Amino acid sequence: MRLLVFGKTGQVARELRRLEPNAIFLGRDECDLTNPDACAQVLRAGTVDAAINAAAYTAVDRAETDRETAFAVNAVAPGEMARVTADVGIPLVHISTDYVFDGQGTRAWTPNDSTAPLGVYGRSKLAGEEGVRAAEGQHAILRTSWVFSASGTNFVKTMLQLGSERKKLTVVGDQVGGPTPAAPLAAAVLRVAEYLAVGKVPSGTWHLSGAPDVSWADFAREIFVQAQIDCHVDEITSADYPTPAPRPANSRLDCHSFTEDFGIDRPDWRAGLAEVLKEIDGARDDNA
Repeated sequence: MRLLVFGKTGQVARELRRLEPNAIFLGRDECDLTNPDACAQVLRAGTVDAAINAAAYTAVDRAETDRETAFAVNAVAPGEMARVTADVGIPLVHISTDYVFDGQGTRAWTPNDSTAPLGVYGRSKLAGEEGVRAAEGQHAILRTSWVFSASGTNFVKTMLQLGSERKKLTVVGDQVGGPTPAAPLAAAVLRVAEYLAVGKVPSGTWHLSGAPDVSWADFAREIFVQAQIDCHVDEITSADYPTPAPRPANSRLDCHSFTEDFGIDRPDWRAGLAEVLKEIDGARDDNA
């Protein structure tokens, strides 16, 4: 299957490249997502069987003061991708986020639950989902949460750095979600694209996140245990650590429909963490 991937340097895009090195990957230099016409021109070339949008504006706090760029990348561009893929008759897989929910309660969010994002980032991602659906082409929206890998900027790499510098850290303990390794997420995205391309599933929205659900504080503790870093974690509340953009307290995602439709269980983030730490250690050895 010939694939076009919007995104090149992001965590999921990098893992997609490992799995599908012959796919076409478009970074900002090749396709500026703030220019919707650029997306359209590439798709209308008609040389691929499916498209994946693995690109996004993910600076959650900066989005509060950079609304125009966040909406251009997260809302306008996916909507244009969806309109063009519908015109040329190929499916689009669009990656979205738990931030479309308000984080109330403790029950895991299902794909059909009402959305109510708390900040600009979440609102821009929700607008992107709505644009994809409105195009009425063949599509899959895949919401995920707390993505991490050996590349890019993420919680795991931040904790490794801070934990090596300090003996004690304070980490938020009242936000709960599913950390998601980028590698199995990328493999799942490819399964979705394949199923859509052959008509095995209808268009729809699904959730996939790592298991088990955990707080940021407990995630940090497991990072330090596996990395053999002697750093104590004290829990604080979200109120103790205010940020420009509010975070959802409950980021649990109900992934049952994804398992039923695609035959893929929620990945164990602890096993994924072990693989990521091995890769980071290997990179350090190569650079030594």
